[in-house]
Amino acid sequence: MSPAPGSRTSASLADLVVVANRLPVDRHTDDDGSTSWRTSPGGLVTALEPVMRSNDGAWVGWHGGGDEHEPFEHEGLSLVPVPLTTDEVRDYYEGFSNATLWPLYHDVIAPPAFHREWWDAYVTVNQRFADAAAEVAAKDAVVWVQDYQLQLVPQLLRNQRPDLRIGFFLHIPFPPSELFGQLPWRRELLEGLLGADLVGFQLPGAAANFIRLVRARVGLRTHRDTVSLPDGRTVLVRAFPISIDAAGLEEIARRPETERRAREIRDQLGDPETMLLGVDRLDYTKGIVQRLRAFGELVVEEGIGVQQVAFVQVATPSRERVEQYRLLRDDIDRLVGRINGEHGHIGTQPITYLHSSYPRAEMAALFRAADVMVVTPLRDGMNLVAKEYVACRYDGGGALVLSEFAGAAAELKQAFSVNPYDINGLKATMLTAIRSDPRDLRRRMLAMRRQVSDHDIAYWANSFLTELRRDRRA
Repeated sequence: MSPAPGSRTSASLADLVVVANRLPVDRHTDDDGSTSWRTSPGGLVTALEPVMRSNDGAWVGWHGGGDEHEPFEHEGLSLVPVPLTTDEVRDYYEGFSNATLWPLYHDVIAPPAFHREWWDAYVTVNQRFADAAAEVAAKDAVVWVQDYQLQLVPQLLRNQRPDLRIGFFLHIPFPPSELFGQLPWRRELLEGLLGADLVGFQLPGAAANFIRLVRARVGLRTHRDTVSLPDGRTVLVRAFPISIDAAGLEEIARRPETERRAREIRDQLGDPETMLLGVDRLDYTKGIVQRLRAFGELVVEEGIGVQQVAFVQVATPSRERVEQYRLLRDDIDRLVGRINGEHGHIGTQPITYLHSSYPRAEMAALFRAADVMVVTPLRDGMNLVAKEYVACRYDGGGALVLSEFAGAAAELKQAFSVNPYDINGLKATMLTAIRSDPRDLRRRMLAMRRQVSDHDIAYWANSFLTELRRDRRA
């Protein structure tokens, strides 16, 4: 049991606590052997940093190691490290979180594995996160728990600290009952989430899935977007589509050095008439294989030469210790090699494949350079890359090919919609985007830019926290 509020000095307690799998910093070992912390890139940090500063906030998360580490401050943010052992990283993170929940919540694109020892580790680690949040939260504080790795934390935290206002947001899809029902610990996860006062999802359909499951699997009374608990508490369940720091990214895109780099990228590709771009974390949910297959066939069937069209695919390394991810990387390597081997020439090749991560400035230059952005996930909670591309197109140019199975499709309705499982349809849509009238592209892009600008990451965070703090008592 964690200490009650007030067991620390009042100055060390936080009125707003964010609980996430990782801290917003990475630990680096310097040349002299000393360690230092660097802020991690990411929209969540950008959104919550000003809110945390104005609310005496603290961030609870794993610091990347198994050693005990005292809370510390980094660039004005109060950070509370949670340790994970090597076995816990394997069983809780790589196992239950990413080999059980991740594929299950993404339409079982890959088969999920159900292992009891993984579940046991998930329970243990979730309890540790809840303990850390309970210890650092001030009386009546707001606690915002993030994502699928920590779905038990809301109830575990409420058991210790019923005074808290607890919110939970799921960044990935939430499956229908037919898929969620496969999970042996389905009721435990639902009850864990019901510890929150507000449960947020990316899309209304996901929120509806949760309401139906609570009614069917837990037997609780529901009405529209609320769940009534036996203790008299009411849980609100709603969609809060996440977004990006649109203004910040546009500012980077407008820099002269970004524009120069964009021109360099096109020159390095041989100055093609059209540049297509894919940017993804290397994951089997992202539809990378499908889009590259479609592009390879397009080159053959439409007679598009490497001087006319070039495709750049950035695949950021991800979960490389998980077998399914290693196999995916091998598949993509072979596919790219075959297409380039069959259709490339000395000095030019149809696909430039980059298995690496890049800073925001380089990504902004790529977005500025690309005529067509191809975002084709087989299932995605939102997909912020699509919004990042739109934010960088301040000139009103560019085309976005977007999977209908990405959450972003509900907001970016002017994109060229595509079913990524339909290779022929994907080819036709990519070709349409390549050959579209610039006036039509501009009309589409300006509408999408208004959406992204008006509903940015700050709008998302403020909307969620305002609803969480609302007094809903009768």
